[in-house]
Amino acid sequence: MPYASGRTYYDADSHIMELRDFLREHADEAIRDQLPPLSATSAGDLGEQGAEGIARGGHTSQHLDELLGLGDELISGPKGYQALGAFNSSERTNALDQLGFDKQIVFPTFSLEPAFNRASNPDIMYGAARALNRGMAEFCADDDRLMGVGAVPLDDPERAMIELDAALRKELPAILVPYRDCGGRSPGHDDLDPFWARLADARVPFLLHVGGGLPIQIPDPWMNTGREVPTDWLGGGENVRGKDMAALHHGPELFISTLVLDGVLERHRELRGGVIETGAGWVPGMLRRLDWTADIWRRSEPELAALKRSPSKQITEQLGFTPFPYEDVGALIRESNPNLYLFSSDYPHIEGGRHPLGRFGKSLEGFDEPDLERFYSGNFARVFGI
Repeated sequence: MPYASGRTYYDADSHIMELRDFLREHADEAIRDQLPPLSATSAGDLGEQGAEGIARGGHTSQHLDELLGLGDELISGPKGYQALGAFNSSERTNALDQLGFDKQIVFPTFSLEPAFNRASNPDIMYGAARALNRGMAEFCADDDRLMGVGAVPLDDPERAMIELDAALRKELPAILVPYRDCGGRSPGHDDLDPFWARLADARVPFLLHVGGGLPIQIPDPWMNTGREVPTDWLGGGENVRGKDMAALHHGPELFISTLVLDGVLERHRELRGGVIETGAGWVPGMLRRLDWTADIWRRSEPELAALKRSPSKQITEQLGFTPFPYEDVGALIRESNPNLYLFSSDYPHIEGGRHPLGRFGKSLEGFDEPDLERFYSGNFARVFGI
């Protein structure tokens, strides 16, 4: 019996652990040699442990047999490059069989930095995004349960439309965008309205994901206490630490709030979106804040006066958010509503935990079947058009 059974489970967050030449292998010839090899060492100890497999392009037969033998305990087994299906698509099918998820969104891990790096030549940035999208489509092509995420930087609206159309031709079912200003523009700028309209018409959601556009660490001065700077919980100094967690949602919250207050969701009611791996404890407060903001400032801002639906209603109808497994989803539902939250595993990243269903299930004790169905599959189906 697989790890997840007894109902439909749609997983809103998983990852591929790209090999060094992932982008180069899928890039246009004109920029191939200008793209950097991806560095596994940014995965910390997990990357080092997987170095042998990276060099070889696959796991040893012994390690593969061990992974396949884990059965319904696969999710509590090795993570990162050592996990089943971390970078091999046929292995990923075997992993899904053991995990039991009926659908699984697949994000890149290391390819986003060059694809969203606006400090580089725009040709390289957009070329890296196109290579990433080809690679994600290829990885997910042979299993209908896998839903690969494309990526499109929004700094140049014309180029963004070109890459969006290319990604849609690859039938990628979701598009990741960076949660930052869009080349000096708000995401609600008129220049970007065709982008949101194209996504809405295609019924393909936009996604925000932690690390997609801004550093996940707060600026150094905020860590300066005159004492030793702490490491993160994995033992590294460059990942998420306690103070970083306190601000992790700030970029996505500002991006979503701006989309709403600029009228993007109101103008494009078929547009769907998701905010992934930034937790969801901040969502009820955002809904309240946006509702009173729209109510008070409508007196002086015509665009807010023109909103037909409250911000909280727009967000509830059009967006979804993934809680961390240690968050109390039941409390979030009671504070807001059951239509906002999506199950996710973060496989094969270690941040997803070794028994997410157990932790989520405990926080949802006492909820009725319709609410459970919404969390484990229904809200996902609405956002991703299943």
